[in-house]
Amino acid sequence: MSHSGHKLQFLLLLLFALPFGLMAQNKAEVKIVQAETWKNNQKIVKNANRLLGDVIIDHEDIRMWCDSAYMYTDTNIVDAFGRVHILKSDTLNMYARYVRYNGDTKWAFASGNVKLINKQVTLTTDTLNYDMNQGVGYYDDYGTVQDSANTLYSKIGEYYTQLDKAYFKTEVDVTTDTYKMLSDTLVYEPKTGITSIVGPTTIFDEKDTLIASSGFYNTKTGETELHKYPIIKTEGQDITAESIFYNKISGDGLAVGDASIHDFKNRVIVKGNRITYNDIRKESLVNDSALVLFYTQKDTLFMHADTLRTLPDSIPDEKIVKGYFNVKFFRQDLQGKCDSLVYFTRDSTLCLHHDPIIWSETNQLTANYMEMVAKDSINQEFTMTQNSFIVAQQDSAMFNQIKGRNMKGYIRGNQLYKIDVDGNGQSLYYASDDTGVIGLNKAQSSTIEIRLQDSKVTRIAFVTTPDGQLVPIPEVTEPEKKLPGFNWLDDQRPKKLEDIFIKQK
Repeated sequence: MSHSGHKLQFLLLLLFALPFGLMAQNKAEVKIVQAETWKNNQKIVKNANRLLGDVIIDHEDIRMWCDSAYMYTDTNIVDAFGRVHILKSDTLNMYARYVRYNGDTKWAFASGNVKLINKQVTLTTDTLNYDMNQGVGYYDDYGTVQDSANTLYSKIGEYYTQLDKAYFKTEVDVTTDTYKMLSDTLVYEPKTGITSIVGPTTIFDEKDTLIASSGFYNTKTGETELHKYPIIKTEGQDITAESIFYNKISGDGLAVGDASIHDFKNRVIVKGNRITYNDIRKESLVNDSALVLFYTQKDTLFMHADTLRTLPDSIPDEKIVKGYFNVKFFRQDLQGKCDSLVYFTRDSTLCLHHDPIIWSETNQLTANYMEMVAKDSINQEFTMTQNSFIVAQQDSAMFNQIKGRNMKGYIRGNQLYKIDVDGNGQSLYYASDDTGVIGLNKAQSSTIEIRLQDSKVTRIAFVTTPDGQLVPIPEVTEPEKKLPGFNWLDDQRPKKLEDIFIKQK
C-alpha cells in the first residue's frame, strides 16, 4: 500500500473514533460525596470500593443516599443497599432497599419496597427499571400508581414522569371512592384525570356498569366516550351502540350507530341510529331510524315513527312511549298506522291519534281516535271514538261493514270476537247458507252488538228497533255495496316488518 493510502486510512479511523472519544469524555462520573467508611477488598468484589454508613453519591442532577454501596473502578456503576433514596432535579424521589445505577446510561434498577414519587403521584412496586434520561419507569411484576383520587394496579406498567402519563397492561384494577375499573389495558393521565381505554374494560359502581374496549373516562368530570359497541348497564336497562358519549354527573348521554336501550322491567327496546337520553330522568329521544319493540313471551310488536320519545310515568318504574309522525307498527296478528301514538307500560294501553288505522286478520278499523288495552296475556279491548268504521273483506268484491259513532271491540287469543256499536249504528254484511252467499243484509240501529268467529260475523243483535232488509245478490247494486265513508286502505297496511319504514306518498 502506498504512503498516501496509509494516510487516508489513518484519517478515516480518526474521524470515526473522534465522536466516540468526545462522548466518553463528556460522560460525567459518579462522585462520592460522603461515607463513614471506604473499603477496598479485591477478594470480595473485584474492582470495587465499598462505602459504608451515611453514603451520599452525586451524578449530574441526581443525588443518592443509602446505607452502603459498591462503586466500581472500571465502570460508572453504583450498587446501593439499605435505605436507598434518589432525588432527581429536586422533584422526583425514588426509594428502595436496593438500586443499581448506571451513570453512563442514567438507568436505575430498583428492588425491594420500591416507591417512586413524582409530585402528587406515587408508584409502588417490588422491582422497577427507571430511565432517568427519558423519565420513564417500568415494572412487570405488579405495581400500583396512586394520586389524590385514583389507585391503579396492574401486572405490567410504564410511568412517564415528564409526560405525567401511565400505561397499564394485564390484570388492571382501578379503585376510587365512587367506582371500580377492571381492564386489560389502560392509559391514565393524573393531571387531567383522563383514563384511556385501549383493551377490554369494565367500570362499575353501586348502580351502573360500563363495558368497553375503546374510549376514555374522565375521572374528574364524569365525561365518558366509548367505542366499539360498548354497553352501559344501569338500573333495569342496558344501553349499547357503536359509540356512546355519556356524562355520569349530569346523566346526559348520546348513543350513535345501531343504538339500543333495553328496558327489561317494562319489556321495551328502543332502537335507532342516534339516541339522546338522560339516565337520571330516564328519558330518551330517537329521530333517526327510530324503532321500538314491545315484547312478551309470545310475540313482539315493532313500531316505527319519525320521532320516538320515552319518559317516566307518574307511577314508579313505569314508562310512557310517544311516537310522532308517520307512525306504523307491525305484529303478526296486528298492524296499524297513525300520525301520533302514546303507549303506557303500566297497563299496556295504546292510544292512536289523527287518522288511525288498525288491521287485525281480515278486519280494518278506522276512527278519529282509537285506544287498545291489554287486559291480560289473552284478552284485549279497544275503543273507537267518532266516525268509527270496521271493514272485513270477504272476497275481492265483497266487504262486510260496520259503522257508528263510537265502538268497543273485544279480542281473545288474537281473534276479534265481539263489537259493540254505540250511536248511529249501521251494518252491511253478506248472508250465507249452505249454498253460498244469498244476499246483502243492511241494517240500522243506534246500538248494535255483533258476534264474530274466525273474523266472520255470526250474529248481530240490535238493541233498539232496527231498520233493515236483506237484498238478494242478483238485486244488489254497486252503490249498495258500500256504507257512506267506506274506504278500503289495504295498500297502506304493513304486511311485513320492513313495511313500517316505508312512508306513504
